Amino acid sequence: MRYIVKQNRAEMKEEAKNGAKQKVAKQKGGKKLMRGNTVVGEAAVQAGCTCYFGYPITPQNQLPEYMSRRLAEVKDGIFIQSESEVSAINMVLGASVAGARVMTSSSSPGISLKQEGISFLCGDELPAVIVNMVRGGPGLGNISPAQSDYFQSTRGGGHGDYRVVVLAPASCQELADLTMEAFDIADYYRNPVLILADGMLGQMMEPVTFDNYKSRKLPKKDYTITGAKGRPSRIVRSLILNTKEMEEHNWKLIRKYQMITKREIKCEEFMMEDAKLVVVAYGTAARIAKGGVKRARNEGLKVGLIRPITLWPYPSEVIKKWAKTVPLFFVFEMSAGQMVEDVELSLNGASEVYFYGRPGGVVPTPVELSRIISRQYLQKGL
Repeated sequence: MRYIVKQNRAEMKEEAKNGAKQKVAKQKGGKKLMRGNTVVGEAAVQAGCTCYFGYPITPQNQLPEYMSRRLAEVKDGIFIQSESEVSAINMVLGASVAGARVMTSSSSPGISLKQEGISFLCGDELPAVIVNMVRGGPGLGNISPAQSDYFQSTRGGGHGDYRVVVLAPASCQELADLTMEAFDIADYYRNPVLILADGMLGQMMEPVTFDNYKSRKLPKKDYTITGAKGRPSRIVRSLILNTKEMEEHNWKLIRKYQMITKREIKCEEFMMEDAKLVVVAYGTAARIAKGGVKRARNEGLKVGLIRPITLWPYPSEVIKKWAKTVPLFFVFEMSAGQMVEDVELSLNGASEVYFYGRPGGVVPTPVELSRIISRQYLQKGL
């Protein structure tokens, strides 16, 4: 135990040193070796985030630790370790309605506690960025990496007809790029954006740069409550007692979600030109799958990969397009099987779907996956 404490202190000291030098690194335009959790924090600050509210839970604790140091260097920067996850998400709502760029983060059970507040953010049409570094579950589970929060994230774990944009990075560089983009998407559509990663990606260290992303043109925040001196007062609310008004508000939200679906879908297609079997995976699982696909290709098998980057909206049309030439889709998840339902819905019976999953924080190797891919490929006579 003493060794672990000393090791963590040493890591914190080194990351504090790296954080202090981050401005210099950006000015030089070079890359910096950083841990995934701290990459999210730095990307958020460089995207203009001035407020962070959260409550500790592993395996994402380096993120609030980093924000507590980094926001002290930012003009008007505010960091609060709240008394609970419920408090944190309501602080997010308060900062957002005042016009701030605001973020919170947690891991699986902590995100569960935030669900009511996320529904309120959607009902109020308020932007925010929420980070979930998923751990093994259900219940308290363990701190190993997992992908078992897919349903919670993409279906909406709270109440009412609402949607949250869900981004699934697969590298530290994508953590940087997608975090910065998440703030723009949130502001553009006045809607929360959730970054869905896992404990492995949060703890991983890779070189990153924060120079890749170019901010989009954003509308003015003419809805914020900042004092009504010299203008009419504004009301931001989700309590609408008149049923006709409530229905119209819901249709307004649905039209917005339809617009997001048309504009914001992202996915990667890898070695798809002549593929007869296609692996579908996201996040850390996609990194493992890519290694398995390369091994299968070395064996002469025509295998490709589709990696959804937006989990909502989901790239259904991309999968449907490949069903014309691909007879077998191989879905790999670090869960008991959740995204597989979206693949099946996308295909609507046009191709066969095979699922392979490892739940509870078990992380398979590319070798293990390539063997199962090869077996399925040969059994189907592809």
